[in-house]
Amino acid sequence: MQKKALVTGSSRGIGAATARALAAAGWRVTINYIQSREKAEALAAELGGEAIRCDVADAAAVRAMFERTGGVDALVSNAGI
Repeated sequence: MQKKALVTGSSRGIGAATARALAAAGWRVTINYIQSREKAEALAAELGGEAIRCDVADAAAVRAMFERTGGVDALVSNAGI
């Protein structure tokens, strides 16, 4: 079974690089974003994953995101300003 990873703040920069590295290693990657929808969706399409908009500072939104993903094997907490 393919392992699943969620990378927060992964629509660009370090998060996008991390998502690409995980995908190259065979992981199915969920791209989390809050503002850069187009970049997130393009990266998800490139990697064969999914893009989910979620403010990780909102506990209810995070719960909903994990319900949508069905759980993950790895979480990379990259989001931050």
